[in-house]
Amino acid sequence: MSSTTLIATRESRLALWQAEHVRDLLTQRFGLQVGLLGMTTQGDQILDRALSKVGGKGLFVKELEVALAEGRAHLAVHSLKDVPMDLPEGFVLATVLEREDPRDAFVSNRFESIDALPQGAVVGTSSLRRVVQLRNLRPDLRIEPLRGNLDTRLRKLDEGGYDAIVLAAAGLKRLGLATRIRSTFDTVQMIPAAGQGALGIEVLASAEALRGQLAQLRHEPTWLAAHAERAVSRSLGGSCSMPLAAHAVWKDGALVLDAALGHPEHTDRPLLRSKVSGQPADAEAATSLGNQAAEALRAQGALGYLGQA
Repeated sequence: MSSTTLIATRESRLALWQAEHVRDLLTQRFGLQVGLLGMTTQGDQILDRALSKVGGKGLFVKELEVALAEGRAHLAVHSLKDVPMDLPEGFVLATVLEREDPRDAFVSNRFESIDALPQGAVVGTSSLRRVVQLRNLRPDLRIEPLRGNLDTRLRKLDEGGYDAIVLAAAGLKRLGLATRIRSTFDTVQMIPAAGQGALGIEVLASAEALRGQLAQLRHEPTWLAAHAERAVSRSLGGSCSMPLAAHAVWKDGALVLDAALGHPEHTDRPLLRSKVSGQPADAEAATSLGNQAAEALRAQGALGYLGQA
């Protein structure tokens, strides 16, 4: 390994904030000299179509993995919700940092909350998970696609294209834009995506010394919650075109996992929901909890929703 540890990162303002945050942690904890390798991914370039139609959130990750494989960088920092459920052979998720606010944020220049929106108001989001839950909450709303980085999405709102948009609260807070949040959806009303609000760090499986250091940064409650959440998706096929929500919280020593699945094409169909809880002591037990939640969704007809029946 060269004397400088290089982080592969997307070049959006939020991605750079996340990479710089990890850089500072590595410098403070281990005295490492850390640099950034900024990259543009396919996910950043394809802005005219929904991600679910062109290959999913993994489009934000692939180029960063190539940089790791070629030795141009040593680790990649991701929003965990963008990381595919199964990593390519030779790559591992080395650590997950403590989660920021996992909730979805309601952002509008004119209205305080989703309940304040008039009949037929236009709401922007390209997340199928958000679409099915918004339709469940307010079937009258017009939900229109919204792609681009955080600043682009806010600009489109400010230009008058939407009455409101829905964004991850964590990204807004990290960039000092919390004042744009008019209200937040509670995590039962709008269940977040698996891993939402958490940062994941990916490395080559062979990078044992670096893996050992990164493991020391792991936030165990978030690590276990993320394994449970991601297992729900993996168990059901793990596709980005699947409108699945999964969110786990620790309550009185137990991990409580809520999951919901909508229909990917008929987004007005009822949501399938499951709730399970347990006391997982390790990632394997947390994964088992996620599999239980997925099994409960299957028992309600999830495979029919996903075209696998």
